Amino acid sequence: MTSAARAIILAAGRGSRLRPHTDDRPKCLIEIDGRTLIDRQIESLAECGVSDVVAVIGYQAELVRRVVGSRVRYIENSWYRDTNSLYSLWLAIQELRDGAVVINSDVLAAPLLFERLCHASAADAVLVDRSQVCGVEEMRVIIRNGLVVDFGKRLPAEHCDGENVGMVKFGVEGARLLQESLTRLVKAGHANDWAPFAFRDVARTWPLHAIATDGHPWIEIDHAADLERAQRVIAPAIAALNTTAGIG
Repeated sequence: MTSAARAIILAAGRGSRLRPHTDDRPKCLIEIDGRTLIDRQIESLAECGVSDVVAVIGYQAELVRRVVGSRVRYIENSWYRDTNSLYSLWLAIQELRDGAVVINSDVLAAPLLFERLCHASAADAVLVDRSQVCGVEEMRVIIRNGLVVDFGKRLPAEHCDGENVGMVKFGVEGARLLQESLTRLVKAGHANDWAPFAFRDVARTWPLHAIATDGHPWIEIDHAADLERAQRVIAPAIAALNTTAGIG
């Protein structure tokens, strides 16, 4: 079992596709059954033994600090309007030095999936939903021999093997390669790309093991329809799973 030293939650974006729900708050503060997404993530990480959490914030940064408080450390992306998650992760580059779990703040997932990734025997791993139909919005992945070898929203659907959940773990060596990749890509003008653009760069030379969700509930909340499904379907499924597993 190889656990990461800390977690980095990417929470700087405006979440404009989820308006009006994000008019007065970032996506990480969207509430599902009275609890924010980031609160659920922090708790699930703590249950996996990951208590050192860094949040990269931008839009409504002071509100996040006020609501979340001292449970996490903060890095602020002042350029969140003109950059994307790759740049936010680059700002947290020093936090990668001992390895880290990197999470998109708009992911609602069963605690069991956090455990599956954090406690995976592989030091470098990607949580992947292999049952997911690859639509135009999804971050698709290609898997070969149990390894994620490519990421991208424009990968040919016929070659797609599943969807990147938005949770990736890097060990010490994998994180070092990610640091190098992020620096190289930012210098080359890729500040407005998604973080998986850097993961893809690492995957070309370093094994990133695919960890399957195996049907356990999760959703990435990008649109109002996603939020409705999260409230109606995913959250109840997570609650039922937690009850069965004796969590919460």
